Amino acid sequence: MQLVPFPTCTKDRPQAHTSPCERVCGCCGALRPRYKRLVDNIFPEDPEDGLVKANMEKLTFYALSAPEKLDRIGAYLSERLSRDVARHRYGYVCIAMEALDQLLMACHCQSINLFVESFLKMVRKLLEADKPNLQILGTNSFVKFANIEEDTPSYHRSYDFFVSRFSEMCHSSYEDPDIRTKIRMAGIKGLQGVVRKTVNDELQANIWDPQHMDKIVPSLLFNLQSGEGTESRSPSPLQASEKERESPAKLTERCFRELLGRAAYGNIKNAVTPVLMHLDNHSLWEGKTFAVRCFKIIMYSIQSQHSHLVIQQLLGHLDANSKSSATVRAGIVEVLLEAAAIAASGSVGPTVLEVFNTLLRHLRLSVDYELTGSYDCTNIGTKIIKEHEERQLQEAVIRTVGSFANTLPTYQRSEVMLFIMGKIPIPGMHPMLHSTGSGPEGNRMIQVMLLKSLRQVTCGFQTTNMLTALPNSFLDPLLSFALLEDAEIRLLVLEILVSLIDRHNNLPKFSTISIISDISVLKLKVDKCSRQDNLFMKKHAQHLYRHIYLCSKEQSSVQPHFEKLYSLLALISMELANEEVVVDLIRVALALQDLALSSEETLPVYNRCAVYALSSAYLNLISQLTTVPAFCQHVHEVIEMRQKESPYLLPEDVFIENPKIPKTLEKLEGELLFQQAKITEVLGGSGYNTERLATPYVPQFTDEDRLSKRKSIGETISLQVEVESRNSPEKEEVNENIKIYNTHRHIWLDSVGVEEQEKERRRQVVEKFQKAPFEEIAAHCGARATMLQSKLNQIFEITIRPPPSPSGTITSSYGQTQSRSVPVYDMKFPDLCVY
Repeated sequence: MQLVPFPTCTKDRPQAHTSPCERVCGCCGALRPRYKRLVDNIFPEDPEDGLVKANMEKLTFYALSAPEKLDRIGAYLSERLSRDVARHRYGYVCIAMEALDQLLMACHCQSINLFVESFLKMVRKLLEADKPNLQILGTNSFVKFANIEEDTPSYHRSYDFFVSRFSEMCHSSYEDPDIRTKIRMAGIKGLQGVVRKTVNDELQANIWDPQHMDKIVPSLLFNLQSGEGTESRSPSPLQASEKERESPAKLTERCFRELLGRAAYGNIKNAVTPVLMHLDNHSLWEGKTFAVRCFKIIMYSIQSQHSHLVIQQLLGHLDANSKSSATVRAGIVEVLLEAAAIAASGSVGPTVLEVFNTLLRHLRLSVDYELTGSYDCTNIGTKIIKEHEERQLQEAVIRTVGSFANTLPTYQRSEVMLFIMGKIPIPGMHPMLHSTGSGPEGNRMIQVMLLKSLRQVTCGFQTTNMLTALPNSFLDPLLSFALLEDAEIRLLVLEILVSLIDRHNNLPKFSTISIISDISVLKLKVDKCSRQDNLFMKKHAQHLYRHIYLCSKEQSSVQPHFEKLYSLLALISMELANEEVVVDLIRVALALQDLALSSEETLPVYNRCAVYALSSAYLNLISQLTTVPAFCQHVHEVIEMRQKESPYLLPEDVFIENPKIPKTLEKLEGELLFQQAKITEVLGGSGYNTERLATPYVPQFTDEDRLSKRKSIGETISLQVEVESRNSPEKEEVNENIKIYNTHRHIWLDSVGVEEQEKERRRQVVEKFQKAPFEEIAAHCGARATMLQSKLNQIFEITIRPPPSPSGTITSSYGQTQSRSVPVYDMKFPDLCVY
């Protein structure tokens, strides 16, 4: 056995880095554990020389050869590092961390967990230090560790301290701006490392828990806000320059995207809720820009099938802020608008109508706030409303409704259109909305806002089957609005109809009314009318014609109304026209000419000229669509004559900023008018129905048209009272009164004058039921109900006949003979009458 002499000096270890005890007992160095000697040997005498690489390789080889010693190596390195930090030997601290990093990268054995505990203890020690350089050093080591995929699970590791410390570093307020930026970036990188290390490790504490997300997300948003000027333009950021890569905002965006990209279905809520709270706490909804940027990042980063969860959270947050300022609500709605555009078909999710119901509810609230001028807020009392802010909110909601609708397939969009129509207050058809103190003006504003929403939904709507896409439950109430006196509502209805019918994007070519000499320059897209379109026109054509005609009669119509009427006529001619429809459209155009010519109508001069111009422009168009030369020639001759003698009858002089119309309009005749007989003759030669062409168009009142009269409940009751007042106990009188009533009803349906009187009477009844005290109305209805029951009992007594038998008569106590009343179900019938 050979003895090894004790060394006389400890030249294997740096003298400047030894304890007093070790210098005194240096002769015992050879008896120290080998791992300690290997660890000591990696430290140079001068820390500026850096890690001794040769000795580091020996230490690494030893750790790989004896993995059971790895935990002791880590503990010893940790002990030395703590001592060096306390003695401010920062050079040796850097060397110790470099050695730890290399050991971590090289060793992936089962004992790595114990070594990692020592490593994390050292990182924690550095993060707790006051020196920014030590904090950054510890963060960089942690990031390297986070990128290592461990082979063995960890059961006792906790990252709560690192989440808190890195979040704190993200909010650093260090005086030196350069150092402050470095600390914040280190904090962002540290959070990114924590997410990478824990998000897929089921044994770790769930990083998606609110206690962690409430620290991570606000820290990221705080740094993202500093780069608000740069907008996120794409689903993933482009390759940035070196300078931009050093920006905290850019680094934060990449970290935020990575965090959201790892979010599963059940974690979306916990990730988005802190964003909403941060925007609330820092009043960032009002500026809109930063809020929109945040949610653009969110929508582009999460998995597409989870998009509707974000939308639902935004809608819920909008409900929670229903009494916040209009600018806050408008900001949330703007974010919804952008999010819906990004999410496309996945934005609405399974609850389609609930999304639109929420938006329409806030639209109604905004109208109520605008009309009342204030609302009660639980936190700050009564808040005064700014009207222009509420208007901006309403427009934002309407745009958002359209944005959501554009993401839906055709069948769902039809359901949404029907749903919105059901929300519009129509007297007698849909209940009036219960606005708080807003009255009729509130209902009118709701009608306007909902019709604007409906217009947004119908933009770009295309369907191959108009009959199923536009059922009676939608079309009848929509057309009823075309007869209202409110010009704005009528214009909205016309715009909706035009959007629904335009399926080939021909509308822009008819945005203005003009005489087009050759329509081939328009490059119109015309398809053959399908069977479904024929059925649709067979069912609804007369309603459309009637409302076009009556809209032209309205004195409050202005240039936009006539332009939309022209567009509607033109689009029907190209989208839904067969031979019968073409004939009817020509009849309607000639009827419009007769309307302007009639002396019975009290139309202003401008409206008469506008109707003449509308009729001439449409006949010019339909004549070229029919391609009948004689028809085209007749229309061309009349237009030429008007250009020479009466240019104010053509659209070029009427539909301009300063119309060139006379003060009075003399009755026209001869060559200035389109002749129905002439048109019938020339079209009859081309196979068109001459009998129908020769019949002037007169709008008829049908049962469906009566819906457009919009009977209210009060009007219906008044009608019942009128019938009851004519009833008598005798059967003959009842039948006679019913016949008289039916006669009057038909006369009313056929007479426009009586229609106006009936309309006025109904208005008075509605006004009475709206303004009278509740007790008076209740007493009136109760008395009327009793009277009605009495009349019904009398009718039932008359209609129940006694059986023809000797016992069918009885004698009363007064000696009068009375018929015995036998119910029908007790009567005896012959066998031949029963089957």
